[in-house]
Amino acid sequence: MTAAVDIAELDLFYGAFHALKRVNLAIEPRKITALIGPSGCGKSTLLRVLNRMNDLIPGCRIAGTVRLEGRDIYAPNVDVCALRKKVGMVFQRPNPFPLSIRDNVTFGLRVAGLSDSQALDAMAEKSLKAAWLWEQVRDKLDSLATALPLDQQQRLCVARLLAVEPEVILMDEPCSALDPISTAKIEELMLALCEHYTIVIVTHNMQQAARISDSSAYMLLGEMVEFGETPQVFENPKDKRTEDYITGRFG
Repeated sequence: MTAAVDIAELDLFYGAFHALKRVNLAIEPRKITALIGPSGCGKSTLLRVLNRMNDLIPGCRIAGTVRLEGRDIYAPNVDVCALRKKVGMVFQRPNPFPLSIRDNVTFGLRVAGLSDSQALDAMAEKSLKAAWLWEQVRDKLDSLATALPLDQQQRLCVARLLAVEPEVILMDEPCSALDPISTAKIEELMLALCEHYTIVIVTHNMQQAARISDSSAYMLLGEMVEFGETPQVFENPKDKRTEDYITGRFG
C-alpha cells in the first residue's frame, strides 16, 4: 500500500538542539497511527513537521524529506496555506473561535472566498454531522461556540477542520483535557473518521493507543525506536526500550 505520508531520514534542529534524529516513517492512508513515548521525546515536534507548524519557530531547520502523496512538502514552491488545508490539526485543548457555532465551522471556507450562504450552511451541516455534533447544536447554530461543553468544543474543532476537506488529520493529545466519558466519544469519532481520513495522533495514554490505533511508533530522545502494527508493538515489541515503556518500567 502506498503511504499517505512518507518520512525519510528526517532530522530537525532547534538552533543547536537536535530534536529529531534520522526519523523514517511511512503512514498508511485511512488508518490511525499513534505516536507514543515519554514527554520531550519529539512526538509533538514530529506531528508539527507534517503541516509545517515548526516553520513558525525561529531557528528551526530540517533535513531529509517528508512526502504527502509523493510530493515533498518542504520543496521551495510549496504553498504552506494549501498544505495546512490538506493536513489539519486538532490541539490538546479545544480552541473554538469566540464566534457562533456556525461561523466557527465555516471560518476556513469563508477565508478561502466562499460566500454563498446556502453552500456555507450545507457544508456546516455536513461537517457537524461528520463530527457527530449536529443533533446537539442544530437549534443553536448562532450561539457562542465557547459556551459548549469541552467535548462538544473539541468535536466542533474537528468539524471546522472537516469543512475544508483535509486529507490528513493530526491530533495532539486531543483527549488530555477531557473526562473518560468525553474521551470515549472522541475515540469513537476517530474510529469513524479513519474510514475517510488518515489520522496521526500523539497520546500519552497507552490504553488509548492500544484501543484505537492501527500502527504505533515509539519515540525516545528524538529517535524512532520502533514502529509497527499496534498489536505487535504492544504485545511483542522488538526493542527492550519499547517494552520497558509500555509496561511502565520506564517513562
